[in-house]
Amino acid sequence: MIVDSHVHIFPPEMIARRGELAAADATFSEMYSDPAARMATADELVASMDEDGVDISVAMGIGWADPGLARESNDYIAEAARCHPGRIVGFGSVNPAREGTVAEIDRCAAMGLRGIGELHPDTQGFDPSDSAVMTPILEALGRRDMSLTVHCSEPVGHMYPGKGRTTPDKLAGLVAISSGVRIILAHWGGGLPLYALMPEVRRSLSSVYFDTAASPFLYDHRIFEVVTSLVGSDRVLGASDYPLMRHSAIRKQVVSTGLSKSDRLAVLGGNAARALDLAEVSRFP
Repeated sequence: MIVDSHVHIFPPEMIARRGELAAADATFSEMYSDPAARMATADELVASMDEDGVDISVAMGIGWADPGLARESNDYIAEAARCHPGRIVGFGSVNPAREGTVAEIDRCAAMGLRGIGELHPDTQGFDPSDSAVMTPILEALGRRDMSLTVHCSEPVGHMYPGKGRTTPDKLAGLVAISSGVRIILAHWGGGLPLYALMPEVRRSLSSVYFDTAASPFLYDHRIFEVVTSLVGSDRVLGASDYPLMRHSAIRKQVVSTGLSKSDRLAVLGGNAARALDLAEVSRFP
């Protein structure tokens, strides 16, 4: 099974309102105010999956700053999952800095969404390591057995839209208070798994997953071998960040590594199928 663990989709109405949304929402403005930034619908996603041989994609929100826009996006993602059973699994968006977050998590769960993400702490205005902010959210996710995906940033290197300041120190703080909730740190966790050379960090990351979204824009292919050697090949989730890039670009990186066949298959889908319990939603063996 091939799983793309991190993609983004938008309802056609939102795509048509790009300028309006850029003026209304800080996260959207950061990521999509440029008309050249690609946006895609659920139907376009499925077409790309068919072309690239992807069985299931995990479609998620963008960490909307505005709760009303988050709800609109959540409704569309839930409908996309219903219209494309066995192909799209949905994550919803909430803003931890605003009221009503727990209620929206419960509503997302009732609509069949499997997790919350991708949170963007910088533009949403919260600190992911702040226990007062995050504990109610983590408790709600734990009750629903839902996952949490967080946008992560490297403290060094080149700049890009949305890079932000959600760096390994803050992410380590989130992991410390996660209380068993399945945490998925996007974009290789901003480099956090590289700190697993420190024994105490390695122990703290034993149940954390790292997705590979936008990997070719960030690292060369050796990142796969380095991270799997440090935290285990079972902790890496193949992901593209579609429509920023196609899943075929990620697969090309994986194939170019020295990973064993079993590890390549785990990264490209086996890990996500197990972590997110996708067997029950998949039409594939």
